[in-house]
Amino acid sequence: MFLEPQPLTTDVDVGNGRVALAFEYDGRDFHGWQLQKSGVRSVEAELQKAVSKVANHPVELVCAGRTDAGVHSSYQIAHFETASVRPVRSWVMGINTALPYDVSVHWAGNAVGDFHARFSAIYRRYRYVIYNYPVRPGIQRGQVSWIYRPLDAAQMHSAAQALVGEHDFSSFRAAGCQSRTPVRFLEQITVSRKGDFVVIDVQANAFVHHMVRNIAGALIAVGAGEQPPGWIAEVLAAKDRTLAGVTAPPHGLYLVDVGYPDGFGIPGAEVGPGFLRPWFDPLDNRPIPPTHVHVKQPVQPK
Repeated sequence: MFLEPQPLTTDVDVGNGRVALAFEYDGRDFHGWQLQKSGVRSVEAELQKAVSKVANHPVELVCAGRTDAGVHSSYQIAHFETASVRPVRSWVMGINTALPYDVSVHWAGNAVGDFHARFSAIYRRYRYVIYNYPVRPGIQRGQVSWIYRPLDAAQMHSAAQALVGEHDFSSFRAAGCQSRTPVRFLEQITVSRKGDFVVIDVQANAFVHHMVRNIAGALIAVGAGEQPPGWIAEVLAAKDRTLAGVTAPPHGLYLVDVGYPDGFGIPGAEVGPGFLRPWFDPLDNRPIPPTHVHVKQPVQPK
C-alpha cells in the first residue's frame, strides 16, 4: 500500500494532538464514506467507532475525500483530534482489531503543522477498472466493472486528453452535487489495456460528484464505437450533463492516491488496487507530482 511500510513499533508514541491515519477499504457492503442514518453501514461510522475505542473517547474523523456507495479505496487519509497517547503499534493494531474485515488501517502518525486531511490535499487520483470480456466475472464480482462489448482503449485514451487542464466539468457532474463550483484542474488521464482489463487512471486537484464515473461512462461509449473520440470534447464544452450518457457503475472505481506537500509527513502511496500493480511499470504505481500547483492555486471543493 505504501512506498515504505511503517514499522509497527512500541517505541514511537503517537497522539496528544491531531493524528492522521492511512487506510483502505472494500466498498461493496458500504453506503459510501459518510455517516448515514441509523442501520445504514458507512466506512466513517465503522472507523470512527474503532478509533474511539482505542482512543478511549469519542472522535470525529475528517477524510481526504468522500466516496460513494460501492466505491473502494486502496489509499484514503483521515485525521482526528485526541489527548490520548499510544505507541504507533497500539493505534494501528488496536484499530484494526476493532474494525470489520473490509477496512484496514496501515499507518498512523501525528499530523505536522496545520495539516488537514481534506484541505491540505493538492491532488486526488482514481483508477476505474473494467473487465472487458464476453463472460461476466465471478471471483472479482463487485471489484471491477464488466463490459462485454470490445473496447478500444487507444481510442478512449485519445478522446480523454480533451479533459486535461482546468475546465468547467458541468457535463460530468451529478445533478445533486453540492460543490460551489464545477471547475476543476484535471492533471492527467490515461486509458490502457492490460489483457482483458481496461484501466482509466485520472488525477485532479479535486473532483465534482460522480465526475470519474461519468467520465468513465462517456469513454466507454467511445471505446465501444458508439461515439467518435471528438465527442468527449464536444460534451465538455456543452456544460450539459444530459449529453454525457450513463454513469458507470461504482464497483470499478478506486481512490488510489491523495497527494500532500512533503512537509506534512504523510507517506506516499504505491498506487493500487493491489491486483493491478504487477501489470504496470513501477513508475506508474508511484505518485504523479501535480503540474499545476506552481502556476495557480488548485480550486478547493466546497
